[in-house]
Amino acid sequence: MVIVFVSLGFLGCKETEDKEGVKNKGLEYRKERPNIIFILADDMGYHVPGSYGGQKIATPNIDDLAKNGMRFTNAYAGNSVCAPSRASIMLGLHTGHTSLRGNTGGISIRKDDVTLAEILKKEGYATGGFGKWGLGDIGTEGVPENKGFDEFFGYYHQIHAHFYHTDYLVKNGKKIEILNKVGDSASYTHYKIMKEMKTFITKNKDKSFFCFGSWTLPHTDDLGKPKIPETDPAYTLYKDKPWSEEEKKYAAMNTLVDYSLGDIKELVNDLGIEKNTIIVFASDNGGGKEFDAQFDVSGKLKGFKHQFYEGGIRAVQIYYWDGKIQPGSVSELPNYFADIMPTFAELAQAEKHLQDHLDGISIVPTLLNEGIQKQHDYLYWELPAFNWSKRVYDPEDLQQAIRVKNWKLLRHHTEHPWELYDLDNDPEENHDVSDLHPDVVEKLIQKINENRTPMPEQIEPEKPEGKWYR
Repeated sequence: MVIVFVSLGFLGCKETEDKEGVKNKGLEYRKERPNIIFILADDMGYHVPGSYGGQKIATPNIDDLAKNGMRFTNAYAGNSVCAPSRASIMLGLHTGHTSLRGNTGGISIRKDDVTLAEILKKEGYATGGFGKWGLGDIGTEGVPENKGFDEFFGYYHQIHAHFYHTDYLVKNGKKIEILNKVGDSASYTHYKIMKEMKTFITKNKDKSFFCFGSWTLPHTDDLGKPKIPETDPAYTLYKDKPWSEEEKKYAAMNTLVDYSLGDIKELVNDLGIEKNTIIVFASDNGGGKEFDAQFDVSGKLKGFKHQFYEGGIRAVQIYYWDGKIQPGSVSELPNYFADIMPTFAELAQAEKHLQDHLDGISIVPTLLNEGIQKQHDYLYWELPAFNWSKRVYDPEDLQQAIRVKNWKLLRHHTEHPWELYDLDNDPEENHDVSDLHPDVVEKLIQKINENRTPMPEQIEPEKPEGKWYR
């Protein structure tokens, strides 16, 4: 059985009980263990896919996934930027508890952190990652080969991942020299990453496997420019549009994510494992505002990447599982990246390997409409500010947000005032009602203080002179 996870109101579902009130865990899907393919886009805006309201960028495969699976409208990323959001995925924790909270690119998760890959590996899964790691540069204790991955191919430092043409990629901790010629499609790194990912899936089609497709697309390069070969079909789709060249390439990068998803789904079908495959697609955070004027990347949501407004953290998220998940279903269940570990662990029958301190909850009851869906008491996010002159993180200078039911409290920095929004009546966060509800503000601040730990030191590893990564 295969799960493909491609990554973006509390709802309850039925659960049977025996005569003594013990919940029945003998759910139908447990007859077989699923394999898992998890594909995560980088910086795809909530309003970009057609299935989420986008109108200008072609996303036929994402939309087909939504048409035949479950689309979440209240799903959140782990953070508003890359590295801490990925830490939330891998550790099953919100970013007030993760060891990695900064976003400079090479900070390492800790040796005693238990990752999603380690949980699944303990259950006998083959584990592979392809694309952007961002949880520990080469030589640190957080490299993927130390954290449960049998194979990892791509970038370890996330700033390295901003270069779509580079002298090397990393495979299992070793630098693999590659052609580096801007404009030559043969050296475009996404193609190489896709090839390795497909090889892994094919090689392990008869085993239980976990495949993490952590693609850098549609993130721009290190200068904020979109990069894609002009020979790519995703680019030629837009070449005659009355847009700027950068807008064409930005649209094409989003569509290339979609086409690549289609390639993976086609491979699953060709291998004859489509009936045993769950596919989930998500973005690691909201989209940037650079191309918002043309593409309306956040739609009606306020804010963008780097912010804890809804446009910065609400994420595209779709689960597809042929014959298991109701086609065309839509869930308003609030969930976030901390939930991925317990969800996958339950599907893989690996719950016994989970640690007790997780912030995440399994959303399997919602996915399969079986059992009672546990609900979050709160959702929490934090992000420390980086002092670029001193090159250190200030643990006292935080961006923070918490959601409890309809209430959302946030502040942009520690010295800034708190803002309070009623998401039921103001989903676009247009009206700060903190002055009207000081009691709610006080209770949510208390909830934050009770449910976070002091930030560990965020150490960016030493690098060669003049380099951002090793």
